[in-house]
Amino acid sequence: MSRIRVLIADDQPLIRKGLAMVLGATDDIEVVGEASHGGEAVSLAATTVPDIVLMDVQMPRMDGIEATRRITSAGPATRVIVLTTFDVDAYAFGGLDAGASGFLLKDSSSEDILAAVRAVAIGDAVLSPRITAELVRRYEALSSRAGDATTLLAENTRQAALDRLSALTDRERDIFDAVVRGLSNAEIAQELWLSESTVKTHVGRVLQKLELRDRVQAVVFAFRNEVAS
Repeated sequence: MSRIRVLIADDQPLIRKGLAMVLGATDDIEVVGEASHGGEAVSLAATTVPDIVLMDVQMPRMDGIEATRRITSAGPATRVIVLTTFDVDAYAFGGLDAGASGFLLKDSSSEDILAAVRAVAIGDAVLSPRITAELVRRYEALSSRAGDATTLLAENTRQAALDRLSALTDRERDIFDAVVRGLSNAEIAQELWLSESTVKTHVGRVLQKLELRDRVQAVVFAFRNEVAS
């Protein structure tokens, strides 16, 4: 089996080296590059085509949010995990909006870092129920601040989202709703009395039909368009 190719982007050399040591000590992960700022991360991602980028958000010359946006736009096969100091902050949510597949605290344990890389590599998201709840709160706040001039636009956007959701079967809609609630494949399988392999297949079909890259995009899509159950 091919190894998971990881690019590390952080302006602090000690953090880069520490992450490289953790990841490089495994048999299934390969560190293909290290970047000290966002611009370098974009360039290295284009040349090394990693499976995963561990991306710090506060870097000089180009921050991690803009770098994430450019990387995910240029290469949808490359997924980004945002590295942040706080579990709920503007940087983390900016990264998610830019296309990141989740985030990690910089002081996460080695086990959590490895688990996150492996999860995102197979299409899962590193997005806790706490963050899912915070996404709901933030998008509800944005909606409540929207003026009358934007109401019709919001309604049209929601209808377009509902039209996309209508392509899902009843079972796929159940899967979509569970993903939006932040459940893992194992949790969905237990709740819906399905095998994990069946859940994984359904999740793939849902994302394909909705033209979404991963589970995080599904969560953002649901709350941004107010179609979460």
